[in-house]
This record gives sequence, structure tokens and C-alpha cells, in this order.
Amino acid sequence: MNRCLPHALISTFLLLGALAPLANAQTQAIDLPINTQNEAAAGGRNFPPGTLRGEATFLTPPLLELDGKPTRLSPGSRIQSAQRMLVQPAALAGQSFVVNYTRDATGGLRDVWLLSAEEAGAKRAGAEKPFLNFWPFVSN
Repeated sequence: MNRCLPHALISTFLLLGALAPLANAQTQAIDLPINTQNEAAAGGRNFPPGTLRGEATFLTPPLLELDGKPTRLSPGSRIQSAQRMLVQPAALAGQSFVVNYTRDATGGLRDVWLLSAEEAGAKRAGAEKPFLNFWPFVSN
């Protein structure tokens, strides 16, 4: 079927030509509005809205004390060091850090970020915020 080969090549080239702008659009940076935090202005990371600040003392996993109150890490929680690397909770047992954190629907800590000195110096809301800091419990 040699006569079908040119038609297949033409349709392939037309398809690739149609997809080329899509591939080009994916490689360009997307300018989405980012809610920058004070930590980012001080040279740190961007944290999601609703992130709170506290003093965490890690105990035997999954237990820890957050601002002197006992709490737990939620299943599947992530702890990120100041160098932006994941840390296992057992490696932090017995140590205290200034952290940013978010809670899940059950009240457990979902994401925990260990802060660098610059990030810890930036102002952020802490424990005076609601216990369940996610919609529909928090306005804004």
C-alpha cells in the first residue's frame, strides 16, 4: 500500500504543526498571581495562604508539641527542611524548631516547614488564628 504512505505523512505533519503552538505555550512561564508572603520578601519561600506559625518540639513520631500543646502529624504529612528537602519525623525526635504549618480536616498537621533564620524573623499569624484554618471555618 505505497499510495497510503504520502497521505499518512501529510496528516502526521499537519497534526504536528497544529500541536506545535501548544508545546510552545507549555514551555513558557505562566504568569499566575502568587500570594507572596513576608518570608518571600525576606529571601525565603512562598507558603500557601492559611499557613500558621508555631514552635514545634518533635517527640516520638507521629507525636509532637506545637506551642506547648500536644498534637500529631496526619497520615501522609510532609516535613520540609530549611534547605527544601523532605525530612523524616524520626530524624527530628527531641528537637525544637520554629515552623510554618497547615492542618488537615481532622486537626492533624498536614504540611510542616522548618524555617531558616530569615524566614523565622518575618511576621506571620500564629496560634491566635482558628484551630481549623481552612474553608469553611476561616473567612477571607
